[in-house]
Amino acid sequence: MSFKSARRLTSKRKKPPKDNAQVEVLNKLGLETFWTTPLDPASMLDISTWTLENKAPQDPKDLPNAFLQRLWMLSPDARSSCCKPPYDVQNDANKSSEEKVNHVGEESQYAIHPLDLVTAVFMSSNTFLQQEMTMRMVQCQFAVPLVLPNIDPEEPSHFLLWPMRGVLSQWRSHFPDKNRTVQEGHLASTCMPMVSCVKLGLCSISKSQVLNHVIRGLKFQSETFLHRGVDGGELPRRLSNGLVEIGWYRPTGDTATETFPVPVVISNLRGDATMHEKCLNLLCQASSVVVVFSGNLREKEKQVLASCREMARKLILIDLSDESEKEENRVVGFVGQNLEENMGLPEGSVLQGGALSEEELANKLCDTLKDLLPDLLPVTVEAAAKLAEDLGLNVDEGPVCKNVMATVDEMLKGLDEGSAQFREKQLPLQGPLWSKLAKIEKEESKHKKEGKEIDPQLQKDKKDILAELGSYKMTPVMKIFTNALFTTDKMERTYFLSWMKLRLQLKQIERQNSPQALLTNLQTENISVENENIEDSDSFCTDSSFDAEQTEELPVNNELQVLEQHSAIGQELEHTKQHEEPELALAKSDVITSAKQLMCPDASSEDRVVSVSYPSEPDPFSLGLEHFLREMGLIFELTHISPGSGSHNVLRLPSLAADLLLYGIPLELMDGDAANIPMRWLSCVIAELKRRLPQQCRTRALTNIGVHHAGNAEVLSALFGVKFAEGRKRSTRGIYMNALCLPDNLRKDMECDYLLLIDVEGLGLLSQDNKINPQIHDNEMATVATGLSDVLMQNISPHGGSDFEAVFTVIVNALLRIRECGSAPICELLTQDERINSLLQATQLRRVSEMLQAQTENKATNNGDKHYAKTSSCITCVRGPWSSIPLSEPCDKQYSKAVLKLKQNLFGAIKKCATKSKASSLSEFISHLCAVWDAVKTDSFAIRLQNADIPLAFSLLCTEFYQWEGSFDEHMESWLMAATHEIFATKAKALDHAVQNDLLSKLKDEAREEIRTEVDKLRSKVEASLTQDDLLKINTETFKPILMSNVDDLQERKTEEIMQRLDTVNESHCSSTRVKKFKTLLGKEQESKLLELVDNSKSTKVLLQDAELEEEFEVVWCKTLSGLDLRPSETDDITTRVTNILKDNLISRGLQKHMKKLEVIDQNQKSNFQINDDHFGYRNRLKHMFEDNNRLQRLEAQQVACTIIEKYKQFAAEKSCLPTGFSDSYITELLENVENALKEKSMEIRSAFEVDLKVYLCSAAIQDFQKQHAKDTEILRCISAAKSTHLAEFIYEFRKKDQCQRVAQSFTTTVFKPTVLDYIYRPLGMKISKEVQAKEQQFQSPHTFHQNLLEDLIKEDCFERFLEYLHSYDSYRLKKIQETVLPYLSESLDKWRQQRLGEIVGKIAAAVSQVAGSTGSVLSDTKPLLESVCLTLEGNADVEVNRTPLEGPLFSITTEWDRFVTCLMELLAALRLNLVQEFSQNSDITQLLQSLPIQPQHCLFSKVRGCDKQCPLCGTPCEVEEVGHEVHRAVLHRPKGVLPFDSCSLSYIGFSEIMTQSNPGLNNDAQNTAVARGDIDSSYLNWDLCPEDPNSQMFSPYWRYVLVRFNEKFAKEYQKKPASIPEEWRKITQEEALDSLKEVFLTKHW
Repeated sequence: MSFKSARRLTSKRKKPPKDNAQVEVLNKLGLETFWTTPLDPASMLDISTWTLENKAPQDPKDLPNAFLQRLWMLSPDARSSCCKPPYDVQNDANKSSEEKVNHVGEESQYAIHPLDLVTAVFMSSNTFLQQEMTMRMVQCQFAVPLVLPNIDPEEPSHFLLWPMRGVLSQWRSHFPDKNRTVQEGHLASTCMPMVSCVKLGLCSISKSQVLNHVIRGLKFQSETFLHRGVDGGELPRRLSNGLVEIGWYRPTGDTATETFPVPVVISNLRGDATMHEKCLNLLCQASSVVVVFSGNLREKEKQVLASCREMARKLILIDLSDESEKEENRVVGFVGQNLEENMGLPEGSVLQGGALSEEELANKLCDTLKDLLPDLLPVTVEAAAKLAEDLGLNVDEGPVCKNVMATVDEMLKGLDEGSAQFREKQLPLQGPLWSKLAKIEKEESKHKKEGKEIDPQLQKDKKDILAELGSYKMTPVMKIFTNALFTTDKMERTYFLSWMKLRLQLKQIERQNSPQALLTNLQTENISVENENIEDSDSFCTDSSFDAEQTEELPVNNELQVLEQHSAIGQELEHTKQHEEPELALAKSDVITSAKQLMCPDASSEDRVVSVSYPSEPDPFSLGLEHFLREMGLIFELTHISPGSGSHNVLRLPSLAADLLLYGIPLELMDGDAANIPMRWLSCVIAELKRRLPQQCRTRALTNIGVHHAGNAEVLSALFGVKFAEGRKRSTRGIYMNALCLPDNLRKDMECDYLLLIDVEGLGLLSQDNKINPQIHDNEMATVATGLSDVLMQNISPHGGSDFEAVFTVIVNALLRIRECGSAPICELLTQDERINSLLQATQLRRVSEMLQAQTENKATNNGDKHYAKTSSCITCVRGPWSSIPLSEPCDKQYSKAVLKLKQNLFGAIKKCATKSKASSLSEFISHLCAVWDAVKTDSFAIRLQNADIPLAFSLLCTEFYQWEGSFDEHMESWLMAATHEIFATKAKALDHAVQNDLLSKLKDEAREEIRTEVDKLRSKVEASLTQDDLLKINTETFKPILMSNVDDLQERKTEEIMQRLDTVNESHCSSTRVKKFKTLLGKEQESKLLELVDNSKSTKVLLQDAELEEEFEVVWCKTLSGLDLRPSETDDITTRVTNILKDNLISRGLQKHMKKLEVIDQNQKSNFQINDDHFGYRNRLKHMFEDNNRLQRLEAQQVACTIIEKYKQFAAEKSCLPTGFSDSYITELLENVENALKEKSMEIRSAFEVDLKVYLCSAAIQDFQKQHAKDTEILRCISAAKSTHLAEFIYEFRKKDQCQRVAQSFTTTVFKPTVLDYIYRPLGMKISKEVQAKEQQFQSPHTFHQNLLEDLIKEDCFERFLEYLHSYDSYRLKKIQETVLPYLSESLDKWRQQRLGEIVGKIAAAVSQVAGSTGSVLSDTKPLLESVCLTLEGNADVEVNRTPLEGPLFSITTEWDRFVTCLMELLAALRLNLVQEFSQNSDITQLLQSLPIQPQHCLFSKVRGCDKQCPLCGTPCEVEEVGHEVHRAVLHRPKGVLPFDSCSLSYIGFSEIMTQSNPGLNNDAQNTAVARGDIDSSYLNWDLCPEDPNSQMFSPYWRYVLVRFNEKFAKEYQKKPASIPEEWRKITQEEALDSLKEVFLTKHW
């Protein structure tokens, strides 16, 4: 907490509270110290006044600060208890994983219930701060505390009456229909129906949410009462149970959407009512109706409910009990369905709400209250306070407050006769004598100025006035007033001042509520409404039936109608008095009066509700606290007129005024009604103020000026929390000042200690004295206020109308006059809406103020100290609660942000003042006030006070000038665009410094000439305009310097701007060119390195890792970076090096006494080199003192300095072009150049000039050289910032190239190569087969092949061949075919492969080219494109392609198709070369034959295979060639001797022998298979065999020859005895065997 504890109102301290749960809440919020010493309004200076941003609280102890700060800005989230702690990395690291999980997403947390926050701050504040908070909470439409629970539960609660007294608001009742005027009243003293809501038992529905629906209806959705649905509302309440809040329902006259036709107070008791009996009793007795929300009740709650019925005037019961328990726990124990009758309640007083939603229940409750409203007794909060005191509650208005109230009432009792009479009797010094005296003094001053003699009549009149004033005796009222202020009890004085304001406000309401005032106000309102309907469609009146006709006149019988409608209220009172104690009942007359003032504003002259219209003329006879303070000042001023009239107390008045000023009561600087300033009074007050403040107190003045109904005082209150006299409702006219002490953090930036806030009230007010010209008074006030200001805030009212023109001329007049004094404030503009009229008005004022500001700045410029940055005024829109009649409308949601923005702009303007001029002391401030006032009294300005036409003419000329300036800016922008194109057209030449510098110099010269030409045209236009208008022509001497000064300023600003922008464009182009060069070189190096890496990767088949690629990239980066000419980066500040060199130089020249001047060497150069008196000796100055203040001597010194500075700039530019870094020799050379230049000039000048010039140049050198290094550093930073991107691109490109290569390789390997080999070898088998079949006769038929096979066997005469033939017939045949095929294959293979390889490669290349031509060089997914290649091969080239490898994601990559095609073609060519090389190598023909897709031996075998069946007896093959034959026949049966059976006989093998013999020579299947007799028989039946005959000679000579030839070998092979061979078989020769074979195959035809 950073609350300000100084200047407490009282030293009385509360006892520290006992430790309990409530104290823990205060401790948690950091409010424990403020329980004993409460917060007061002064604390808001630290909390809100100097706050420029809305920071979120980070700790629970920040919540009170945040609440008050947001509340002062009327923020809708002021009551939020949300904390957003900063992320603590260290603490988070120390947390366990479980804790981290539990706190994930906790960006915000709610420390306490929001209502506890509000309660805690109220508990920790004194009654005056509570009043301020209450006023703002009502503006925010928040519920405000009425009964505050005590922090000690054993002590009674506090009834807050004093905070309610400050709440003033407005409404428009729905009836009577022809008098819907806006009404105004105080919350504490206005009679209204009071609806109190309490809760008994547990309720499922939120009572507060229901009340929000009731109090806001359908129009607004604001959270008046906090409830469980708001953020943090679900937390338990620990401090606010027992709190009674009230919300104020105020109708706006919209019958379509509003709930009640009259204002209603709704109170809400927090917590269970059974726990807070005193509060419940108070609400029951003080309220018009009590609403009880009841849940499931226990016996105690039932008793409390019964007592409520006895105490309350009217009772509404909302039954929220559970349906299941309703019969058992029926309310109050009554049984039956007619609960109203049992409890004695009127029909409809019990509402069943258990099954209803909150909104439905609210609607039902509204209907019930609406029906009861005519019978409800209006009450006041003041009456409730009396009841609270009787019930034992602590009412905050103690004895001190009551005594003060009695004093004020005694002092103001004379107001009952009328405010005009009161002012005449009790405040006589503010009468006509004071005004006449001011007028006479002004005439005297004018005569003195003109050198005329003073009119004797004026002297006589003045003497008479002074004599009459000298007889003045302090009136009783002023004696009471001053004595009350002289009290030492600050609490008593605060109560006195506050109650004075409230009572005067109430008196004003009473006076304005008279029938005459009502008629006047209503007529004014008719006019205002008509004007608003024309000017503003966003009127607050939303009732479409309301029009001007309804308010033309007051109804005569209105009062009687209302009294007749509410005559029942008197009867209700009589009925009530019979059941209540006398002291708790209201008098009948009070009730009737309350009804009158509530329902009919014009019913009584004693009403406290006033009908007002806005904007309208304030009451000219109303009184405010400022009138009494003004009288106090005039009493002191009178002591100088009549020295013997001052008593001791009178002489103490300045001291009292100074105390009040420091306390926050504004000091009136000028009496606007009399147009006079009590200068002696102000001088003494300022002297007393100076005595209280520290020595050399620096001040800045911020003035708010605007039309009288613009809410000037309210604006300053919203910004700074200060209180000014509100001139909107009173005819207060004057200038008021308040003083605020700045905190330490702002004093340094603003270069001041106190901020003087000046408020101008009453501009545009009509004067009651027809002899007085109000425009002159307005001009005088505006001129004085503007002359005192450092910053002038021009407040533009949204209801300006014709008033704006008058006030506009006043402000422009004031600025023009003050401009003649050589100074002008920085202007800021405030608009209160964003309509076009307001924005146009603001823009017009800004143009005039900027025009005059520029001329004043040029006048203040010395010795070439030029600042070409134009001081511009900001326009801020703040739609605050003062901008229109609230009428229950919520505050603008953007209000708080707009206030902060306006405050930031104002503080920024004050900071600008620090760069322009020094802050004034209080003595200088009062001296300046005297000077301005003297000028105003003598009217010694070129623009006369009564002149209103000249400001308008000047304003129009300013508008025209800004149009010319806009055209000039457009022209120069066009020229600059062309120059920019010319600079960028140099491209790579930008790196040639000589070429670029020549071009830049040429363009700068052209720019100066272009600007000079256009400015000359502008000067011609200005001169022509001044001669065309008569008013301007008359005042040419006044306006021409202003306009020409702006033209000169424009030329200088634009020249400097264009020069800077040309430099920027040139530097940008050079830098971008160097960056582009780097990128180009880097791209080339990268591409070269990538190709190298991809080739290595392709050759080594090794995949490079990212770390390896990063190393390769670093090599490329360093190599490229070394090619740029960048200066070495200056990481260290060169200030120390330069300072040391300069120190050594000064020591060597004996100038050590000037060492202190080196302290500013590191400061930025904000201005040009300044010549001052220290540069010249005393005698020299004395010698030239009569030469126009040494003007010639100073001019000569300035020329020398400018020459040396220009040479330095050339020197710095030359050094900056060098590629080397900064060198100490640069400074040494620079200092030598300065010394040599000074030697060449013979001037009477001191060493201080040399030292100051060297310090100036060294400071410039530090900036320039570091700036040059900064450029290269920026280029390097820009390049380095993209390094990671370039690295990522490098790795990406390598991966893409490598991936492209690898995918192409995979596709070539898995698709192209198999396709090529298949294309080559698949048709080769068929080709060989056909060729062999065509050339070899044995392959014509199975017979010829078998015959040839047998012939070859016998010719070869090889037993092993016969054995293979007999046992492996098929394999032997295949073997023989293969032996035949191999020569053919070997002969044609090479030619075939080369031919087919060329064909397929050509077809593939054509297919790839075809697909590539239709795709283009775009990024594509390779998979669909490769599929297109395959489809093209299959469709157009009739090539079979296996596309199975394309399935899956392997080939689905995104790459440039051209790049991929290139890789693909390269790999295809490599594939062809590899295959050619492979084909050229000697390969195994047999292995190749076996690997052919179609093997020729199998094709031939299928041709000559014949029938696969073999003879079941001898195994000889079937020779029948007919397809599908059923009977098998053999040509040559084999003898038994060649078979693996018994060789004793050569006949066929018998069936019995087959079944019984076991031959180990047979295969395993034959050995292990037992053939049944039936199977043998079936096999035998399918064969055509000769009968079994052992002596038969059926065997062919072929087999006889074979058996004879290999009988021994067969026997040995079969491990049996040799067969017995007939002798004739041995005679058969090989030729005979062959002949017999031929004969058999020729004769046997099947």
